Amino acid sequence: MTMYTRHPELRLTELEGEGVVLHLGNRRYFTVSESGLLILNALEQPRSFDDLVDALLEEYEVSREEAAESVTEFLDRCLASDLLIVED
Repeated sequence: MTMYTRHPELRLTELEGEGVVLHLGNRRYFTVSESGLLILNALEQPRSFDDLVDALLEEYEVSREEAAESVTEFLDRCLASDLLIVED
């Protein structure tokens, strides 16, 4: 099972309902939505894709399909920016 976790050099701050992410390794800043911040906070510990979908479902009134689509898009963006570590 594939597990995701935050890159150890990430720092998160919540600011007015959004998240500000600093990657210390490449010195880049990112902003993420409230749901993105929820996902990154959940990824403090290794989580599976289904764990992340469940986390969104607990917090927001969306369908499983909508939550899965949001998690997929968010993970893709984070992986492209080297914000996550993937363990198979």
